[in-house]
Amino acid sequence: MALRAIGWLLLFLLLVSAALLFPQRGPLAPTGSYAVATAQYTFADETRIEAYGDTGTFRRVNVTCWYPEGTRGPWPLIVFSHGALGLRTSNVSLYADLASHGYVVCSLDHPYHALWTRDTDGRITLVDRGYMAELGREEAKTDKQQSLAYYQKWMATRMGDLNFVLDTLLAGAADGAESLGGLIDVTRIGVMGHSLGGAAALGLGRQRSDISAVVALEAPFMFDIIGVEKDEFVFIRADYPSPVLNVYSDASWGHLAEWPQYARNHALLAESKASVRHVHIAGIGHLALTDLALSHPWLVWLLDSPKPTRDSAESLRAIHAVCLEFLDRYLKDQQK
Repeated sequence: MALRAIGWLLLFLLLVSAALLFPQRGPLAPTGSYAVATAQYTFADETRIEAYGDTGTFRRVNVTCWYPEGTRGPWPLIVFSHGALGLRTSNVSLYADLASHGYVVCSLDHPYHALWTRDTDGRITLVDRGYMAELGREEAKTDKQQSLAYYQKWMATRMGDLNFVLDTLLAGAADGAESLGGLIDVTRIGVMGHSLGGAAALGLGRQRSDISAVVALEAPFMFDIIGVEKDEFVFIRADYPSPVLNVYSDASWGHLAEWPQYARNHALLAESKASVRHVHIAGIGHLALTDLALSHPWLVWLLDSPKPTRDSAESLRAIHAVCLEFLDRYLKDQQK
């Protein structure tokens, strides 16, 4: 969140050209006992007109789901939100690993927030330049009112997408629809996300009563910020209602006390609630929490601060293990 506009532009240009310039390392092999299959969908939200551009059309959200192949289920459902300029494929290794252990994991692209997204008809939508400019201008230490306005705008867009996709999947499961119909257990739902997507996942855990677990990969409680008083963010006072796993890299771990948007994260460190867990993955930075560390390690080394010192596959496996343990506890073990 601290990169300036030129940094986001550099990231955009590098990512667009990366696949052409450098060979990619594929996702990690799943560790579970189930083979993994995928399905892709484009859902049109007829309750929302697209806010970006002036097309006047319904907002369309593209989703890819990973699930245990050849099984009946039902399995817990996980919905994932990518980072500020990410893609729904940002954490494929994690999605596939969870699916191999008996989860249905659906990751969505947030149109105009994703670097790009392709729907099932082949139509490509690129990131919005105005949104990129907002990312570059946002600075919580110097202008909290402007940051709050951005946070509320971004959360409304992303949480709207998450709610829509989740409700669509649950409705399909209830109706026995062909799209993953019998595979989803509507009583066991988790949300996950990285960075800005993690903030949206945390918001959903605050907003919905049917969420049983939340995993945030280095993300602040943006939705919980409701105002600014005496140049300090004001947070919702009520306890966070869902079990939550916060995963941090070296990029934020030593700064939680000083970054205003992370004030709630820092406060939770002092609490001893069993339903709130904090994990620090040492030796990596913010982008290394994603598969970008596998596909483009040179780009992660260039953009991440501090520079990664830990093997990318090793660190991702550690992340997968803590996520699986946490999700199993709240979406499987408590159902026995």
